[in-house]
Amino acid sequence: MGNSYAGQLRSTRFEEVLHNSIEASLRSNTVVPRPVFSQLYLETEQLFMQDGGLKKHDGEPTAGKDLRLSSLASENLAVPPGFMLVGVKSPSIPDNLLVCAVDNRFLPDERGRNALLGFSGNCMGCGEKGFRYFTEFSNHINLKLSTQPKKQKHLKYHLYRNNQSILVKGAPICWRGNDGRIRQIRSSLSEGRLTSDERPLNPLLTHTPGSVTGSHVEPQTADIPNTLINGNHAAASSISQPPLNQSGPGRPLGTGNTSDVLISSLLQSCYLSSQSLPRVYQHYGPSPIQPLSAEMQILLTVYYLVQLGPEQVPLIEDLEQIFMRSWRESHLSEIRQFQQSQTQGTQGRHYGIEVLPTLLGLPQHLSLPPQSQQPLTPSQLPWLAQLAASSCGESVVMLGEDVKSLAQGLQQMFSRLLDGQLENTNYVVIIVTSPGQETQSCVVVTGKHQCRALAESMFSPSEGMKEISHQLHTGAAQELIHYCNSLGQDGNMDSLLDSASVEHIDASPPSSSQMLPEEKILKATHSPKDRPSPKDSQTHSLKDTPSPKETVSSPIESCLEYRVEWHEVRPIQLAVARKLLSHVCAIADSSTQNLDLGSFNRVSFLILVPPSEVSFQQTALHLRSSGVLQELGSSEQELVSQREAEHYVVKMDQSAQSRIDKLIQEAQTNSYTLYILVHDHAHWDISSTSCSNTHSSLGLVDRFLNSRQVKESTNILILHVTSFPFALQTQCTRISPYNEIHWPSQFSNDVDLYHERTRYFGVSELLESTRSGSSLPLMRYDSSFESMTSTLEDRFPKLHSSVIRTTVLVKQYCVALMAASGKISSSHNLHKHTSVETMEIVQSLLTAVQQCPIHHGHMVLLRIPCLALAAWAHQRLSRVRRQLGLEESFEIILGNPSQALTIGQTFIDQIRIWLKIQDAEWVPHTYLELEALPCILILSGGEPLGESLPRSLKYCDLRVISCSYLQRTTLEQELGLAAYLVKAESQPPHNPGPGSNEIESDAEKLSSTDNEEEEGQENGDSPSQSSQPLQPCTDSRTVDPLPSRIATSPKVAKETSDNVQSPSKAQIQPQTSSQSYSQTTPNFQSQPQVQSYAQVQLSSQQQAQLQGQSQPPSQTNPQSYNQTATQQQPVSQFQIPSKSASSDSSSPRASSPHLSCSWARGFSRPPSVLLPRALYNIITASDSSGLPRCTSFLPHISVGKTGAYLHFLGLLSRMLIRLMEVDIYDKEDIHCTAQVDGSQYHPPNAIWPNTDVMKTMPFDYTIHDPKYDDISIVYCPGFRADGHCMRQEDVYLRRRTARIKLSKYAAYNTYHHCEQCHQYLGFNPRYQIFESTLHAFTFTHLLLGEEIQLYFIIPKSKEHYFSFSQPGGQLESMRLPLTSDWSPDCIKSPIFMPTTGRHEHGLFNLYHAMDGASHLHILVIKEYEMAVYKKYWPNHIMLVLPTVFNGAGIGTAHFLIKELSYHNLELERSRRLEGGSPAGDVWPFIILADDSCVMWNTVDNDKLSCPAERAVSLKQVLQHMEACPDLAQYSLCGIRKWNSRGLTGIKRWEPFSRGHVHDFLLLNVDRSQNIQYDQNRFTCHDVDFTLRLHSAGLLVCKFNNFSVMKKQIAIGGYRTFIIKTKMTDVSTSVGPSQYICAPDSKHLFLASPAQLLLEKYLQHTSQKLFPLSTKNYTHPVLSVDCYLNLGPEVTVCFVSSRPHCVNINTAGLLFSGLLLCFPDAFVTSGFLKKFTFLKGATLCVISADRSSLRQTVGRLELEEQWRFRLSDEFQTANAKEDRPLFFLTGKHI
Repeated sequence: MGNSYAGQLRSTRFEEVLHNSIEASLRSNTVVPRPVFSQLYLETEQLFMQDGGLKKHDGEPTAGKDLRLSSLASENLAVPPGFMLVGVKSPSIPDNLLVCAVDNRFLPDERGRNALLGFSGNCMGCGEKGFRYFTEFSNHINLKLSTQPKKQKHLKYHLYRNNQSILVKGAPICWRGNDGRIRQIRSSLSEGRLTSDERPLNPLLTHTPGSVTGSHVEPQTADIPNTLINGNHAAASSISQPPLNQSGPGRPLGTGNTSDVLISSLLQSCYLSSQSLPRVYQHYGPSPIQPLSAEMQILLTVYYLVQLGPEQVPLIEDLEQIFMRSWRESHLSEIRQFQQSQTQGTQGRHYGIEVLPTLLGLPQHLSLPPQSQQPLTPSQLPWLAQLAASSCGESVVMLGEDVKSLAQGLQQMFSRLLDGQLENTNYVVIIVTSPGQETQSCVVVTGKHQCRALAESMFSPSEGMKEISHQLHTGAAQELIHYCNSLGQDGNMDSLLDSASVEHIDASPPSSSQMLPEEKILKATHSPKDRPSPKDSQTHSLKDTPSPKETVSSPIESCLEYRVEWHEVRPIQLAVARKLLSHVCAIADSSTQNLDLGSFNRVSFLILVPPSEVSFQQTALHLRSSGVLQELGSSEQELVSQREAEHYVVKMDQSAQSRIDKLIQEAQTNSYTLYILVHDHAHWDISSTSCSNTHSSLGLVDRFLNSRQVKESTNILILHVTSFPFALQTQCTRISPYNEIHWPSQFSNDVDLYHERTRYFGVSELLESTRSGSSLPLMRYDSSFESMTSTLEDRFPKLHSSVIRTTVLVKQYCVALMAASGKISSSHNLHKHTSVETMEIVQSLLTAVQQCPIHHGHMVLLRIPCLALAAWAHQRLSRVRRQLGLEESFEIILGNPSQALTIGQTFIDQIRIWLKIQDAEWVPHTYLELEALPCILILSGGEPLGESLPRSLKYCDLRVISCSYLQRTTLEQELGLAAYLVKAESQPPHNPGPGSNEIESDAEKLSSTDNEEEEGQENGDSPSQSSQPLQPCTDSRTVDPLPSRIATSPKVAKETSDNVQSPSKAQIQPQTSSQSYSQTTPNFQSQPQVQSYAQVQLSSQQQAQLQGQSQPPSQTNPQSYNQTATQQQPVSQFQIPSKSASSDSSSPRASSPHLSCSWARGFSRPPSVLLPRALYNIITASDSSGLPRCTSFLPHISVGKTGAYLHFLGLLSRMLIRLMEVDIYDKEDIHCTAQVDGSQYHPPNAIWPNTDVMKTMPFDYTIHDPKYDDISIVYCPGFRADGHCMRQEDVYLRRRTARIKLSKYAAYNTYHHCEQCHQYLGFNPRYQIFESTLHAFTFTHLLLGEEIQLYFIIPKSKEHYFSFSQPGGQLESMRLPLTSDWSPDCIKSPIFMPTTGRHEHGLFNLYHAMDGASHLHILVIKEYEMAVYKKYWPNHIMLVLPTVFNGAGIGTAHFLIKELSYHNLELERSRRLEGGSPAGDVWPFIILADDSCVMWNTVDNDKLSCPAERAVSLKQVLQHMEACPDLAQYSLCGIRKWNSRGLTGIKRWEPFSRGHVHDFLLLNVDRSQNIQYDQNRFTCHDVDFTLRLHSAGLLVCKFNNFSVMKKQIAIGGYRTFIIKTKMTDVSTSVGPSQYICAPDSKHLFLASPAQLLLEKYLQHTSQKLFPLSTKNYTHPVLSVDCYLNLGPEVTVCFVSSRPHCVNINTAGLLFSGLLLCFPDAFVTSGFLKKFTFLKGATLCVISADRSSLRQTVGRLELEEQWRFRLSDEFQTANAKEDRPLFFLTGKHI
């Protein structure tokens, strides 16, 4: 659009910078986005540096590696999943192919179909990935194409490896019939999976919960087979292959409760899904490859069950991987044969199937049965299965040899179960094989642990929560609570707590054992105000621990380290915001998508967040501190109120409907506002409305954002932000793959691309800590806790495991608090009733408060998903805290998503003091505001909803979360609660673990830093000091890494230490190298939850996704995916070094006093994570290669998305404002000291000039246009030189610009395409777009000596402006109106606009400037640019100059325009005479306009007392000038050049003047017939023309009431000159002194026109040529009949030799030089003798050749007064065939 350079700085344009970088950075994960918008808007970058790199050969990328197939044939190339190796054909090396990797989605099948439009590929030479445009990729590999690169033309062949593993050329790629708009997500065999990423980690199989004994069975008759078939439960496990939809011949009868048997078809679905494996080849015709047989599937299932551990639960994912591997290995030969046949026969796609020695995702201990060439028969299956089962004892029992039907097998199984024969059996497999019948099977799960896990996994999350609440409310858990309340021989918890209370025992609420569960839950859930708080409790504290009030009130003590930084934007966030903005600009520039950024004048937005009160307040907090509201003009206050920020954030619940409806209504009424809907945490609630009828809270996103009103709106942009892209990527997605914006990797080849001060520590780093082997891992499970829960699960088989685990966990915390408080006698051995991990957490929580002078501490996150359990836990822990007198030591917070935070007033006062908040009514609303508050946060809710946690989080206790129904997204969110930013060292780590993937796009290449001296001091003293009294710590080396060893009871500490060393417990070593992080505090960023994924959604056809990451102040949601839509990359591993023996710290902070604050020391230490053992085993399980199974689903980082998209909103708003602005040349007129006289010729308010008055006005020879401040001053008597002249090299530093908002009358370039301009630009329904005709127009001119043939390109819609011999016949003339014609909606003068190199950037769209008026607009272009101008401006008339003028300058263009116009005027007069009209009445004016004129202004005549200018349309300017009386008396008219100074300071306002006019001219071609533009000129042609026009006595008038604004366009134009040598392979700079040479000498010839070389030589070196003229205004150089620029230090006096000419009075003037340029016959020796020259003055005579040069010297008798030497003859540095110019210099005698 015409203003798209808005925001350019230092001659840098918006379009150039944007489009040069958008392809390289917009879609790449690894390439650093060039700081486009910092150059344009933030003004932080310098000008682009010239590329001085070495030249690369074809097929050699920037890294220099050869890409030819012959060079890479034997190399082992890493091809990402979903990509294929393709041969690229280069025209410069036809005998070779170049190798690249291309996403197979963008390639066609053998029928030439199903290829996505666009491109996605990787360079195999340098490893760079993420090329999303083939143009960008072809440039990267130096393809050197003369035409537009197209993938269909250059991606020629498939590549595959032959039997010798040599990469060879395969079948050609079939590009015909491509309909690739269908996005297909193909299943790639190399991906190792065919199932959905969102499948739950569900166990398998049918099971019976618990052991069914006589006491549990209600006698009744049950039809077992019907129960199996028609069971109402769905999710976990029954299988029959084929499906069990028919029962056997006999129906077994049994007794028992059928509700104790649960049935699932999940295993059956797994079997069926494996049948789809061969379908990948069905696209290419019939295939011999068959799926796994039913017998092999059953046998593999048995092998899998046999090798499961006694506590392991079967997972569907494991079995799918086993099936895939077995199928690939068993059919490998057929697959290869099929590929070879397809290669030889048809143009098929090649799939390289590589057999891995081990299967990724398969447990290490699991091996597959040996594969044989013979298929497995039904008769072999039973005994092979029995043989496999015999290796595991009674764990797996086979029933098959004597079983004739499934009914019989089930009857036998139940009989054995009732008889107690299956007590040690976990699985019973029933196999039925009958001759002539299909094999049937069924797996029955009988193991207690497996049954419980599988039964609970059959619940959906909401059903599981209901079941838990039901058990609590009905009192089913009461027995468990009473049981856990007992400490055996050590007493009862309630009695011990009662004894610990020293005051007001009667005032305490009833104990847990005395309250009904309903009362406790209701009180905790619905009456938060009734909860015990520190404000209402007694003030008991730890021994020797000062109270918080006492500590905080001390004016002396303070913590120097405490600071909170919420406003800073990290560099990577800024880069993502720029990428988003670049992509939105690319969408706007696309002609296929309806987004016109130029039509919007402001931005409004609405942020949608999940229904969490904390997430809502957290987003509002970030919004307040970001400054976005002030930047968008939504708030005029310096500080935005919380309520004002909340207006822009909406929770996605039922109440969101009205807010979204209101936004839609606003969007419909405010078409000039761009509305951004930011859908944060977009992976939440991805259910379709049609599938969510039973849950009113689900399907809201689908109902709101996919509504017809939103999709059809042209001014609503939806940005989906998520770190889980797989949740939004489906085969039916409406989101184009082009609109997926990926979060970039922070590191590439150990280089920090963004210079971050922090480094991400996330899930991958947590996993790596479990494999370090030399230290305590940050992620671990609690074996003691697992043992306790396992025992209680056996004791309470009917209770949900979450109830049991929560009860045990709360008991452990209560006991640990009792032990650590010192209020309970050590004789009770309380440590035996808790675990080492829980004791460590509690002691660290309590002791951290003592180590800081102002009571800073840690946060402990206790994750309890069930709200009822969380409320009970909160109540129980609060009661224990109160009874122990610890109310002011730490807070206990219940995190309920639907409720606001409730915190005691004492702790609120603490936070207010720390944050320096003066508002007495302030309360914290987010977890981030709890920074450094010692607390236990009990976080409830089915899954985290985007809540960010502070950096003071030290322990993330996830021991209670259930792994039975966790899906991939939920699991990552849970683990992502512990995400952390640590201080980045100068050198990033690069110690990848085994099997790591070294791809640059993997963002998980980050590891911890290695501050060995400080890492061991995180948690306390060394073991030898564990029993010592607590002392203030002044040296970090004295702090023990385990706070659990700091205890008030030496016995507890000792026994805890003993427990740590117990091999049966989790091993805790003092050398915690996994905690070795820099103590330097990382910046606390304001955007905590970051997502690596977002979508920009315009309509159903225009959607985009952004995968990104942002930064958290600390812990964030697990937003950890930064990969493409259908691929998953393995995690890059790293190794955490072990602790050095030396503990000497070189850190300058080691001895700093503030290190006594445990919270401050904890900044560099990520939190520890405690998991359930089952989940820990799932995550950390490895296959036989040592790779963790979780590498396929836990790879990437995700921090800081809030800051990224908020900054994007600010950038977008700034861009829209600046798209409405334009950089205008703004410099005051130069040489304004020249005052000819002080007369007032016209009244200041005169509308038109008076011809008689104008003739009396003196002509102002002085040039005032600031663009000419580097040229020679034209001598004029009375001019007072200011003595300041600028050198040429200073010119670009002086072209000052001002950013001006575009008026509604602006001219635009090709990037503007509003709906109003559609017809103007060629979108006319009456005509076919691009429909135009080419017409020749020939005329003769004496100066040219031959006929000139020009060509008109005339669109069909513009043919009415021309006259033809007949319709569609010969072009005769261009129609001109009569002088007497007038229309309010018509411009009479044709507008000619010469242009070159500005097909995109020239301001040729005059629709708005003309205010809709009809006008004739002609672009004058060069022949070689005809195609590109026609492409961009199909509805514009174009005048194409002859080929011979391709290298000509602006003088040629204006010369041809003027002569063509005069010739056309004569033709029109003849045509009018034939029609009976007067010949002289034809309109003789044309307009010559520069292609950078953007706006026009007028001076208000009625406000001259207070001069002001206002914007007007070009229509108004031209109609006013055309209406001027006696306009025909003027030969040339023009207007002022605008500057911001305007009329300020002007004492005398003259509305009209005679002088030089530039850039926008109204030329009378009739009166100026005899004065031509110099067709050879490149510079100053208008100055030369105006001087010759005035000397001929013709009137020139400048309308000072009007001014023109010129936009700064740094690309193209007639002032852009490239002077280069004729030897194109020689790269050398050419200086002005090399523009000339001596005739017949050996010199480096140049490839530039001779006239250009001469003009530039004279401009730059005239101070040497005319030494007496330098800075000598009183002695100018005499220039006859022509003006040439001799540089700003030389003054030129122009005189004309024509008879009756008007010249200045030169009497008494001594000239310092004489310049004769192509003197004609009017220049005589007598004429020259009229002038007087200084002695030693310089003469310069210029001619076309040496002969004419000598003839001129003789004819003018120059040798009489001038001395010449042979060495004074020169020529321009042109070859003879380029016709150089010659000149001779001499000295005056």
